[in-house]
Amino acid sequence: MAGIASTLQHNREKSQGIGTNSHAVKYLNQDFESLRRQCLESGYLFQDETFPASVTSLGFNELGPGSFKTRGVSWMRPTEITSCPEFIVSEATRTDICQGALGDCWLLAAIASLTLNKEVLARVVPHGQSFTDGYAGIFHFQFWQFGEWVDVVIDDRLPVKDGDLMFVHSAEGREFWSALLEKAYAKVNGCYEALSGGSTTEGFEDFTGGIAEVHELRKENPRVLFHIIQKALNRGSLLGCSIDITSSSDSEAVTYEKLVKGHAYSLTGATAVEYQGELEELIRMRNPWGQVEWTGAWSDNSAQWRYISDEDRERLSHRSEDGEFWMSFSDFCRHYSRVEICNLTPDALTDDSISKWALSKYEGSWRRGSTAGGCRNYPNSFWTNPQFVIRLDEEDDDPDDGEAGCSLVIGVIQKNRRRMRKMGEDVHTIGFAVYEVPDQFSGQRNIHLNRNFFLRNSSAARSETFINLREVCTRLSLPPGEYVLVPSTFEPNKNGDFCVRIFTEKQADFQELDDPIESNVEKIDFDEDDIDDRFRGLFGQLAGGDAEISAFELQRILNRVVTKRSDVKTSGFSLTTCRNMVNMLDKDGSGKLGLVEFKILWTKIDNYLKVYREHDVDNSGTMSSTEMRVAVEETGFRLNNPLHQILVARYSELDLTIDFDNFVGCMVRLENMFDTFQSMDESGSGTIRLNFSQWLELSLL
Repeated sequence: MAGIASTLQHNREKSQGIGTNSHAVKYLNQDFESLRRQCLESGYLFQDETFPASVTSLGFNELGPGSFKTRGVSWMRPTEITSCPEFIVSEATRTDICQGALGDCWLLAAIASLTLNKEVLARVVPHGQSFTDGYAGIFHFQFWQFGEWVDVVIDDRLPVKDGDLMFVHSAEGREFWSALLEKAYAKVNGCYEALSGGSTTEGFEDFTGGIAEVHELRKENPRVLFHIIQKALNRGSLLGCSIDITSSSDSEAVTYEKLVKGHAYSLTGATAVEYQGELEELIRMRNPWGQVEWTGAWSDNSAQWRYISDEDRERLSHRSEDGEFWMSFSDFCRHYSRVEICNLTPDALTDDSISKWALSKYEGSWRRGSTAGGCRNYPNSFWTNPQFVIRLDEEDDDPDDGEAGCSLVIGVIQKNRRRMRKMGEDVHTIGFAVYEVPDQFSGQRNIHLNRNFFLRNSSAARSETFINLREVCTRLSLPPGEYVLVPSTFEPNKNGDFCVRIFTEKQADFQELDDPIESNVEKIDFDEDDIDDRFRGLFGQLAGGDAEISAFELQRILNRVVTKRSDVKTSGFSLTTCRNMVNMLDKDGSGKLGLVEFKILWTKIDNYLKVYREHDVDNSGTMSSTEMRVAVEETGFRLNNPLHQILVARYSELDLTIDFDNFVGCMVRLENMFDTFQSMDESGSGTIRLNFSQWLELSLL
C-alpha cells in the first residue's frame, strides 16, 4: 500500500512540474540550501550520513570491505588536501578531468564533453559553489535520472590513498569540481564501484536528459557521418568514441600509435583544412587519462601541420601532453569502432536558430506475472507488455536519405539497474517492436491489444537487437500513420521499471494504450418464488435453526464442496474471502445471508467455476497469471495495467498460479469495490470525496 501511495504522490508532483531541471526532485529529500544554512548557523561542516565516508560508499567487491584496494584509504576534505582549494579555476574545461583508480573512463569522457557546452554544464554543476563564500563542506549537483532531474547533495570528504585522490582529479591539483561531481554521481548509483564499466552514452544522457545514438563506423557512409558529427557538435550535442577489443587482454591495451582499446574517448571537434591542394577532414579527441595521445598523422608534433595555412595552424594547433589530439577522419574511421552522439532535449537548447527535436516520454514497468511478457518469442504473454501509441502526421522537411518519411529516435531505458549491482543484479536484456495500427483500431486509446492481434500482424520496425544495456535506442523513418510500440525484456517475468522516450523531427502524439477501468458484471437477481424446492431444502440443512448463513458457516460449506472436486486446486477459502462474500450480498446488515442472498452467491460461484475451468487450459487445476487476466475480463471487469499488477501481487502464488479460492476472492473483492464506489458516486462524475474516517472505514472493510 505504501508503494502505491508513493507512486500516486510521485505522479502528482510530476503534474506540478517537479522533476524538471529548474525544479529538480530533492534526492533522498535532502535540501541543499536548508542543510547549508543549518551548518553555517551551527558552525559545523556538513557530514552526509546518507553516503558516509566509509568503505560501504566505495564498493562491494574489488572496492568492498576487506579488499586490499581499500586498505589505508582515508577521507579528506579539499581544505585538508591543499591550502587553497578551488571549486573551479577560471572555468571548467575538459583538461580538468583525469582518471583515477576506477574503470569509469566512460563517465569521464562524458564529463569532458560536457565542458564544451557551458549552458548544459551549468544545469549539472549549479553556480555559486566555492570553498570561500558560504563554505560549509556541502555541495550539490543535478542529474537526469530516467525521466526527471534530481538534485544530489554531498559532503566534500573525498577518498584519498597514499596522499592522492583515489578517483577522478584535476591536472591542476587544487581544483575539485570534477571529483565532487563524480562523488555525487556515485551516490546516485549506490557507490563508487557501481560506476566501473559503462557506455559514454549513459553519462551523456544523465548530464543532459538527451537521447544517445550509436553509429557503428563499419556500417556508415564516411561522408555522411562526418557531416552528422559536425552538425551534432554545432548543435551542442555530446560525442564519444571507442575502439572495440577482441579479448579481455585487449582492454585498455595501448596500440603502436598510442590509441587505447576498449577505452572511452571524448570527441571534441571536427573541421576541414586545405592540405597539399585537397580538403582534409580532421577529428579532435581527448583521452580522459589526460595523457597517452595518438602519434600518427596530425598528432601534436607531426609533419602535416607544416603544410597548412598559418591561420588554420593557429586555429587548431595545440601541443601538450594533455590527452587531446587531432587525427584525420580517414584514420579515425580505420582505427575506431563507433561514435556515440547524445541529442539534446529542446529545453537544453535556448538558441532559436538551432533546429530541435520534439520530445515525448512515458514511464512504465514490467512486473512478473502481469506486465512482463517477454519478447515476441513468447506469443502467449508478449501481448501483456505495456503498449504505447505513436501518431506521426507530418513528414520531414529535409529527410536524411532523400526519401519521404517521419524521422524518430526511440529509446527504452531501464531504471536504477546500476544501483542494484550491490544486490547482485544487473541490467536486463531489452528491446522493442513497433506495429502499424490497423484501421479498425485507429484513433482508439482505451484498448490494450490482445494476443490475437500480435499473432496476426508482423512488426513494422523494431530495435536492432535485444541487448543487456541500460538503454536500447534506434533511429527509424516511418510513413505517416499510427503505430504501437511494445517495449519488453527478452525473457518474460523480469521485474523492472523503464522510461520510453520518442524524439521526432515534427510534433507527434504519444501516449499509453490501456484498457479503461469499468465493470460490466451481469447482475443476478432472484425472487424467493424463483427458488426451487430442492435448493430450499439444501439451504435449510446448511443454515440451521436461524435460517441464515454466517461467514463462518459459509467457509465450512465452501471448503467441504471444493475439497471433493478434482478439477480445481484450492488451499481452502479464507474467512476474509467469506466475509467479503457476505458483505457483498448482505442487504439487511445482519452479517448473514438469507435464502435469496445465498442463492445469488451460489449462482455467482458456479459462474466463476465455469470461467475458471475454461481458462485452465492445461487442466492443472490452477490458472496462470496470464490466463487470470483474460478470465477477469470475461467475468465483466476491464482493468488497466497497474491494477493487473496489483491483482497478481495479491492473489498469485510464488509460481504465478492462481488457485480457485483466490480467483473467487479476487472477483468478489472487485465487485464489492465497484459497487461501493458507484453507490457513493451519486452524480456519476467518476469522483467521490471521503473524509479520513470514511477512508479508514472503506479501507478496513
